[in-house]
Amino acid sequence: MTEFTVWAPEASRVRLRLVGTGDHEMMAGPDGWWRLDVPEAGPGTDYAYLLDDGDQALPDPRSAWQPDGVHGYSRVYDHGAYEWTDQRWTGRQLPGGVLYELHVGTFTPEGTFDSAIERLDHLVDLGVDLIELLPVNAFNGEHNWGYDGVCWFAPHHGYGGPDGLKRLVDAAHARGLGVILDVVYNHFGPSGAYAPLFGPYLAETSNTWGRSVNLDGPHSDEVRHYIVDSVVMWLRDYHLDGLRLDAVHALRDHRAIPLLEELATEVEALSTHVGRPLSLIAESDLNDPRLITPREAGGFGLHAQWNDDAHHALHTLLTGEEQGYYADFGSLESLADVLAGAFFHAGGWSSFRGRSHGRPVDRHRVPGHRFVAYLQNHDQIGNRASGDRLSASLSPGLQRVGATLLLTAPFTPMLFMGEEWGASTPWQFFTSHPEPELAAAVATGRRREFAAHGWPETEVPDPQDPQTFVRSRLDWAELEKPEHRDMLDFYRRLIKLRRSHPDLSDPRLDRIGVRYGDQFLVVRRGNCVVAANLAGKPQRIDLASGVRAVLLATGPGASVTRNGVELPAESAVIVAV
Repeated sequence: MTEFTVWAPEASRVRLRLVGTGDHEMMAGPDGWWRLDVPEAGPGTDYAYLLDDGDQALPDPRSAWQPDGVHGYSRVYDHGAYEWTDQRWTGRQLPGGVLYELHVGTFTPEGTFDSAIERLDHLVDLGVDLIELLPVNAFNGEHNWGYDGVCWFAPHHGYGGPDGLKRLVDAAHARGLGVILDVVYNHFGPSGAYAPLFGPYLAETSNTWGRSVNLDGPHSDEVRHYIVDSVVMWLRDYHLDGLRLDAVHALRDHRAIPLLEELATEVEALSTHVGRPLSLIAESDLNDPRLITPREAGGFGLHAQWNDDAHHALHTLLTGEEQGYYADFGSLESLADVLAGAFFHAGGWSSFRGRSHGRPVDRHRVPGHRFVAYLQNHDQIGNRASGDRLSASLSPGLQRVGATLLLTAPFTPMLFMGEEWGASTPWQFFTSHPEPELAAAVATGRRREFAAHGWPETEVPDPQDPQTFVRSRLDWAELEKPEHRDMLDFYRRLIKLRRSHPDLSDPRLDRIGVRYGDQFLVVRRGNCVVAANLAGKPQRIDLASGVRAVLLATGPGASVTRNGVELPAESAVIVAV
């Protein structure tokens, strides 16, 4: 027997339309929920709802499966039918781990969950601990970044649907890899968002993408339950190990108990029940450590947050770019501040914003592993006009220097797919909206946005052009080329070294020492020292300590002196002292 339920508090009538048996009147409850038991409607049954006296068949806002896309009928799905093989999986915690961000649609030529399974052994050999999937919930069209999702309970049909995602998670767990999923609750995508037709899911306020989600207005209790239930569903029914919450600064919420704190409470309870760690990672533009402060100390209790300041400090130092939000970075001093205090904007002036920004991190109490740091990610590459990676502008030497500084920092490091071999393929912004007007508006808006940041409109690829998507696929054949194999070998050795020396993953911000001079940086990590020469010429760098052993050099030519090292141009070394 299948019980159909849908929340439609303002509807005068709701009918259930079942393929093959027609329409069925549903019964209204005092709580705004409509219900109907249908004994013959088992798994695989296609259905939709009709509101009031309308004849438009609407997919279920809580649909678990949209086999014909976001505009099609929903399909009954039984989560209990999948036979899991990960009963011995004990999970992966964030502290000490290395993340790997990937987009299912461009990670492999086939762009499916099943084809991603074929590349998991590559990630095991690389040494990562958790993969982080860009959003996979159902979105309009065939290919998309995923941030235009509209079905918050259903994996995208083009990737392989619900069973496909479960096979991927199951296979990852069999190889010792945890899986984190990026989820978006701050807005609905522009096409196929039928949930707001059923009830007041949207507020009158707006954010970057349109109307905000109703988190604190009338009927917001059920809207919040909608999000909480989605979070619990992904973690419980898909055996995921964590969620990355997109742009939480865009959640308009003035409740005494914020939604983020409520999510942390629910996830902690679920983690206790399943007996393994479950992580919530926030993307936030606020530079507010209260997000990752435990609830017992008055914080929200999330486990980590992305740290764009770490990216900006590294990126500007390596590339020399200082436009837009990079303006305050670009110096060794800014990187030193980030390595020791996580945030660069910690209450001081932000020229890009034209105001002070952020709040200091208590470096004596807050561990660095609560900050996810990266040289590259989907945003920082894809939101460039041409989607160019660091490999398009940096020498192999500087790429290795950046990786060394990232993977020996006190943060939780994250790599972006292909970074480990210096992939030459861009990662561009792509969509496949079937509606001509929406497609044109997205393309026009993209060109205007980049023109305002100084990029010529001619350099901005059309998001709707299928070749924009094709260009963004990883080219695994590059691993047959010596220069890419060498880069991959370096990343493997660097991650292995990080894992074998506790000092290199020590999250204590108050135990790190940073010294810098003329285009060089020295970072003390316990009994290990990282020295980096960013100059285009060799340098002798004083370490003020005797060197016991060279643990890793980014390239040939490094040598040890009595109390220092001689480094070639654009190189780094890790030594034991």
